[in-house]
Amino acid sequence: MNYTTVTIELHDEIATITLNRPEKRNAISPAMIDDLLAALHEAESGPARAVILTGAGKAFCAGMDLEALRDLATQTHEQHVADAERMGKMFHRVYSFPKPLIAAVNGAALAGGTGLATLADFTLAVPEAKFGYTEVRIGFLPAVVSVFLLRQVGEKITRELLLMGKIFEAEEAHHLGLVTQLVPQEKLIESARELAQSLIASSPTSLLLTKRMILGWNAKEIERDLAIAIRESAEIRRTANFREGLSSFLEKRKPEWHRS
Repeated sequence: MNYTTVTIELHDEIATITLNRPEKRNAISPAMIDDLLAALHEAESGPARAVILTGAGKAFCAGMDLEALRDLATQTHEQHVADAERMGKMFHRVYSFPKPLIAAVNGAALAGGTGLATLADFTLAVPEAKFGYTEVRIGFLPAVVSVFLLRQVGEKITRELLLMGKIFEAEEAHHLGLVTQLVPQEKLIESARELAQSLIASSPTSLLLTKRMILGWNAKEIERDLAIAIRESAEIRRTANFREGLSSFLEKRKPEWHRS
């Protein structure tokens, strides 16, 4: 396929998918969602036995694209639902990808970028990387990511990360278990490839069935919770504080919140 926002390379049974909008800090656009889903399909159906997901340039993924954010202001409720469904589909696909998936986080991974970075089987990150579920700061709802984060770190930590909306360092992400290993920038891709090689030394059938088994334990609950999260993500976009948060973010000013 001809991709416009990602690249995919295959070498030694390892596929490397690179988010390739460095001038936009690899921000998530509708085109990137489509490209990433297509690239994951290509990697799943091809000869690759493990996949590395990384970013081009200095950032891994800075969250949603500004143009996509501007479009939200004029969308209908039905369009908001469809947009939330696309995001949910992308995150769920990363989380449930059947082959071993390694995120090599080369820089900032914020909002939706944190989701992409931490839903892989393994997350390697440079010490300089930043993470954060920052949605509440601008009137959004961290709905879809909450479905997975709650299962990753438990309720108490999920409450802290989502309600505070803080940006936190890679070292804290490692301490929380969201990052598997901290790796110097110059060794990031090499370390990801070494991890991939160690994985593909095992039986491909065992790897496939082990992931299927792990994912199967909570599959129905996750599908149920995602449906709720998608609905809530669309509903908040009807509110005055969502409109104010979106406007203030785009206008680079402090929001003036309305009482709920």
